[in-house]
Amino acid sequence: MCTLVFAWQAVADAPVVVAANRDEATDRPSEPPGLYQTDPQVIAPRDARAGGTWIGYNEAGLFVGITNRWVDRAGERSRGQLVADCLGAASADAAIDAVDQAVAVDSYAGFNLVVADADRAVLLEWDGELGVTEFNPGVHVVVNVGADGASFEPPERPELGRQQAANATAVRSALSVDEAAPPTAAVWREQAAAVLGDHEYGVCVHGDGFGTRSASLVELGGETTTGVGSYWFADGPPCRTGFERVESSL
Repeated sequence: MCTLVFAWQAVADAPVVVAANRDEATDRPSEPPGLYQTDPQVIAPRDARAGGTWIGYNEAGLFVGITNRWVDRAGERSRGQLVADCLGAASADAAIDAVDQAVAVDSYAGFNLVVADADRAVLLEWDGELGVTEFNPGVHVVVNVGADGASFEPPERPELGRQQAANATAVRSALSVDEAAPPTAAVWREQAAAVLGDHEYGVCVHGDGFGTRSASLVELGGETTTGVGSYWFADGPPCRTGFERVESSL
């Protein structure tokens, strides 16, 4: 997944609202969101090749999502498995501890991983060293080259890195909220869905054998959620694929 946008303690009626595009090889098989695991219960899609996931939430109200990080670093263990590990945690604090322990034991390619619940939202950046950044309330955008304007230029593709950083800045500006009169989660979520599929922002990608395969909207604790949270999924690029509510809920 290459673009992850989320509003944390920023909208009127939900602590966590997420909109994300997953960019992947077109021939990599996956399964749509559903009950991913039961102890604890988790709603997430599944990578049918490695068995992991790239985004999801659990019954404790914890959200976890990941993007690749464009650094020259190989990894033996799937990053999607690390996301699954984090979704087994009871809180953002516990998920952060799980990542810290995981990178000490196993080898991973670079990643940007977000964990968020009602109390805490954190970015964990891995490029051989683990960086931990606390998010303040607001709207945040994470892409392959960084988050919220703190980006880097990958040596092998500097121009593409600069363009991705510019796209992320435009997305964040478009989805920023008025603190004095914040929108509802439903309104912000619909705006985010439109931005994900609008080619003006450059985050819906179409390439030869690679591109935006799906998009996700996740809302935790809001008025439109069912139980702990709700999930809407576009099983294709959001520029031409509608979002459908996932029947499974916690």
